[in-house]
Amino acid sequence: MKTDIRSMLPDELTCFCKEMNLPSFRAKQIFRWLHIDGVESFDEMSNIPKQLRDKLNEIAEIFHCTIENKQISLYDSTVKYLFRLNDGEFVESVLMKYKYGYSLCVSSQVGCRMGCTFCASTLGGVVRSLTASEILAQIFAAQKDACIRVSHVVMMGMGEPLDNYDNTVRFLKLATHEDGLNLSMRNISLSTCGIVPKIYDLAKENMQFTLSVSLHAPNDELRSSMMPVNRKWPVDELLKACRDYVKTTSRRISFEYSMVRGKNDTDECAIELAKRLKGMLCHVNLIPVNAVDETGCIGSTPQRVQQFAAILQARGINTTVRRTLGADIDAACGQLRKKKMKGE
Repeated sequence: MKTDIRSMLPDELTCFCKEMNLPSFRAKQIFRWLHIDGVESFDEMSNIPKQLRDKLNEIAEIFHCTIENKQISLYDSTVKYLFRLNDGEFVESVLMKYKYGYSLCVSSQVGCRMGCTFCASTLGGVVRSLTASEILAQIFAAQKDACIRVSHVVMMGMGEPLDNYDNTVRFLKLATHEDGLNLSMRNISLSTCGIVPKIYDLAKENMQFTLSVSLHAPNDELRSSMMPVNRKWPVDELLKACRDYVKTTSRRISFEYSMVRGKNDTDECAIELAKRLKGMLCHVNLIPVNAVDETGCIGSTPQRVQQFAAILQARGINTTVRRTLGADIDAACGQLRKKKMKGE
């Protein structure tokens, strides 16, 4: 197999070049081409000798992605991409414009094994995990297509990032490296459904990104019915890991709460949730769930969302309501890939 060269950290790339008896400055040149210019082939590296480019073509590969489908919202200019990877698999990304710049929601796996009942990504299970370079490739492809610079990244697309832990951590290190994209770690959010042992591992990494935990319910009975992961790591165990994470990193945790009409959006749920989170450095992000035909889930009404938020805020829980973007372009994770697989 050829070497996945864009997944290499600078020190690894330097060693790789030394093994070919190349001067150290070649590693810096190659890293720049890969992580600033975002090239898709070695032939684009114009200041690299052709003989070396030919050699790299023989032993290494640049993982990239091409646009298979693209939808642009008529309401808010949100762009939904369906990307084809080198091996022909598909993942999705969403480019969103905010006052502070452009944010890209990236995928970490082809499909997902977590089985959350309201999510389209998991309907076909998981095919494989992405390499760090394939996660990066989504950023380069979106930047090139839209002629913009992505300043914020959300790991909340297809897949569970902590089910792909090593590649996720490697991606974070590469995306924030000063000689590459140089993203601020504080401008990156990583979303997990709650793989507890990996939350403890993340705490030890002590990176300064925002950890977003997909909670979606205040108790085990309700959460287990929506999220199978809760049967292995119940709410109390998950929240204990979250409190430990906050203590270790001094970073506030964001709890994502997708609101499903008649399921988890009652006043009683809000009151119980407030009790569970009392005293923790956190905030709750309420998300009216995107409708997906196969799941039968319908988002809560705006009035119900606001009442839910008011209950949490009255009990001292910092709460926001996520602005809905891309509702007209299948912006829920997994919908474009699902349609592609069905031949629609």
